[in-house]
Amino acid sequence: MANYKPSLKGLINSFEINYMLLTRLLADLDEVNQRREFFINEHLSYQLTVKEKSKYTHVIEFRQVEINTSQASKAKLLTFPCMLIRIYHDARLAEVIESQHIRQIKPRYDYPNPKMHQPDEKQQNHYFLTQWLQLCLSQGQTPVKLN
Repeated sequence: MANYKPSLKGLINSFEINYMLLTRLLADLDEVNQRREFFINEHLSYQLTVKEKSKYTHVIEFRQVEINTSQASKAKLLTFPCMLIRIYHDARLAEVIESQHIRQIKPRYDYPNPKMHQPDEKQQNHYFLTQWLQLCLSQGQTPVKLN
């Protein structure tokens, strides 16, 4: 991977797929601080929260949430995955802008590097987000209000 060259076409494709999946999961969530939780099983749950909203963009936080467990002391040692995603509605793209509290992920890193980022760190983050979103769509359960 020393000679990794980012594929703009591959990144844009990931942005488009993640936009499509996110808009399905967000559905009617539109206001700042609105959230939706996706219960996968007794050990796994994810949460989408609208953090910012403007005319053409939204910033969404997507995180794995802690589920109350008898092993609470073990869970406190874990760092649960968390991402900030900017959704560009006019371009129909969704981009990971922060992952695990790392802002501005570069499309390519030299390797090795001081923080040990992978050469294709940005692409990996987008693939990971795609897998999360697909899991929530296929197995996630969320409360539905019936009027």
